[in-house]
Amino acid sequence: MNSYNALNKQKFSRGEYSIVPIRLEDRYKIMQWRNEQMYHLRQNELLTKKKQDNYFDSVVSNLFEQEKPGQILFSYLKGEECIGYGGLVHINWVDKNAEISFIMKTDLEQKEFNKHWNIYLKLIERVAFKELNLHKLHTYAFDLRPKIYEVLEAANFKVEAVLKEHCFFNNEYIDIIIHSKFNDI
Repeated sequence: MNSYNALNKQKFSRGEYSIVPIRLEDRYKIMQWRNEQMYHLRQNELLTKKKQDNYFDSVVSNLFEQEKPGQILFSYLKGEECIGYGGLVHINWVDKNAEISFIMKTDLEQKEFNKHWNIYLKLIERVAFKELNLHKLHTYAFDLRPKIYEVLEAANFKVEAVLKEHCFFNNEYIDIIIHSKFNDI
């Protein structure tokens, strides 16, 4: 298993679910999910195996050795099976904040969206607030998936900003909603 120099602890668990440093073996599952869920991601073209391999070789592999990487990515597991991935991205080490990123296996989006977002938020908050002592977490979400706002607000994230007509999607401008939470651990 890879390990991040930026973290003392590498595995965070809640029952049968855990997050571990992103695993190379999960890259094609992640690629598939990203391609299936492009509508809510900041991704404007389909990923290929070649592009995914290049990203893991040139970007991801370098994150493990850095003391203050720009992102810390995890495989989200049920037992040993990868069912999602995400992490802390756009980490600002000076101001001690980061954006939360997470996607799950596409068929879980319909069936168990709230469950997995709730579990993942608890795990990633432990990483951010306890391990890294970050001050603030935030999300950046296209106003396309109202279920996500319920989950975030139930986890005590508050709407911090609405960027009106900020992104062009399906021939129309849509809002971006930013939720945030401060470290109170």
